[in-house]
Amino acid sequence: MTSPHDGRGRRRAAQPPQRSAPTDGGDPQEPPQRGAAGEQPAPRRPAGRRGRRSQAEPAPPPRPPRRADERAEPPGPPPVERAPRPPARRAEQRPRRRRSPNDGVPVDENPTDVLELDLDEAYDDLVDADAAGDEPDRGADDERELPRDDEPDTGRQARHGRRFLGWLAALTVLVLLAGGAYYGARELLGFGYADYDGPGETDVLLQVEEGDSTRAIATKLAELDVVASAEAFVAASEGDQRVLGIQPGYYVLKTKLPGTDAVARLVQDEARVGQLQLRAGTQLDDITQPDGSVTPGVFSLLSKASCAELNGKSTCVRPQRLREVAATTDLAELGVPPWAAGPASEADPRRRLEGLIAPGVYDVRPGWDARTLLSEVLRVSTIRMQAAGLPDGAGSTPYSPYQVLIIASLVEREGVEHDFTKVASVIYNRLDIRMHLGLDSTVNYVLDRPEVRTTGDDRAREGPYNTYRNYGLPPTPISAPSAEAIKAAREPAEGDYLYFVKCETNGLSCFSKTQAEHDRKAEDARNRGVY
Repeated sequence: MTSPHDGRGRRRAAQPPQRSAPTDGGDPQEPPQRGAAGEQPAPRRPAGRRGRRSQAEPAPPPRPPRRADERAEPPGPPPVERAPRPPARRAEQRPRRRRSPNDGVPVDENPTDVLELDLDEAYDDLVDADAAGDEPDRGADDERELPRDDEPDTGRQARHGRRFLGWLAALTVLVLLAGGAYYGARELLGFGYADYDGPGETDVLLQVEEGDSTRAIATKLAELDVVASAEAFVAASEGDQRVLGIQPGYYVLKTKLPGTDAVARLVQDEARVGQLQLRAGTQLDDITQPDGSVTPGVFSLLSKASCAELNGKSTCVRPQRLREVAATTDLAELGVPPWAAGPASEADPRRRLEGLIAPGVYDVRPGWDARTLLSEVLRVSTIRMQAAGLPDGAGSTPYSPYQVLIIASLVEREGVEHDFTKVASVIYNRLDIRMHLGLDSTVNYVLDRPEVRTTGDDRAREGPYNTYRNYGLPPTPISAPSAEAIKAAREPAEGDYLYFVKCETNGLSCFSKTQAEHDRKAEDARNRGVY
């Protein structure tokens, strides 16, 4: 195709292409754009590097077509030949592209690919790597340093905050390590604690409880001002095995003692006070022995346990005062369990606590009054009787818990542990056939004598405790029975024995079913000098 001419031998300027009218049933056709004859089309820019036309060089507007009757213009300089603009793509063929930061920038003759970086994300990675102590992972083809001036404020604050927390954690660990080292050295080497220096001042009572460790005892001593600090006692007790043998109870010490003196006084026997030890078979009142010696009873032993000398003043409670309180105070208020309080209150006031104070070791505080002393030992006794099976264990017998306790006290005074169940069986068998118990121990109980044998005059005495004259059980126990005696009273041996007599020097008895057999064994025992 040739270029159009104006009829005067001169080339006309190329007109912009006109879109042809669409044909029926077809899309409009766009003829290809070409340059002037003999000229090569202008090369297109490579894809991806195509920029917009600079605003400084706008495209010339298209000239309108010349009319046929229009006079020709005088000849002028030939027009500048320009390459025609490439046809604009249809909207549906070219997707609209987002504006790039490079729009309007002249084309670089030696272009490079433009990398778009997310600075916020990049700096976050750097902060995380710095906190972890590692170098950030950079790609092989991206080794450029990020500009620090463009760092967001939030990223900078996060990095500084994490560094601060790291230093704070390290400092905390150092402080803890230093404190632990100091404490360990102080414990091992014995320095850095307060200690007194002197003979002590006033008397105080220390209570050591079950399970107290050396540190617990030291803490109590510091609270009482016996030692200046718990560490002083702990350091002084190192290597002294006697401290490990300190038993629960009350101890008299002085205030303001050096740690070494506190240890030395605490392990002495005379430091412990308030200890009451009751043996099985002990009764409330004293017993006079055949040689004239006196075996103390519960009231005398409890009075002795209450005694201590504190700052020149005695804390003793007299036995007579204990008897008065026991005889006049309501038993329930004293702590006697309900199953025993009712029947015991009907007995002689002087004997109504008999058998209710169980054998064993008690710790009483010097300075308590008579009522407090009795209440404390009765409270502990109730617990011990429960462990021995009273009152619940009496349900397997035809007797009440209090009657089982009475039977146990008779078993305790009449035999040795090996024979307990057989002695209990004889008592049960005699009660079943309404036979006098005939026990010397009940006769001697009111006489305050420990003798097993009695005289005819003794057995002829009137009184509720004379089982030679009265049927059934005495009104109260006659001693403090042991747990073994209580068990035998709850579970007597099987058999039909009705008699027994002490026939061995070690206390063992011989049992019989008939009176004649019993008499022969008793005669044999007398001939051998057993009694």
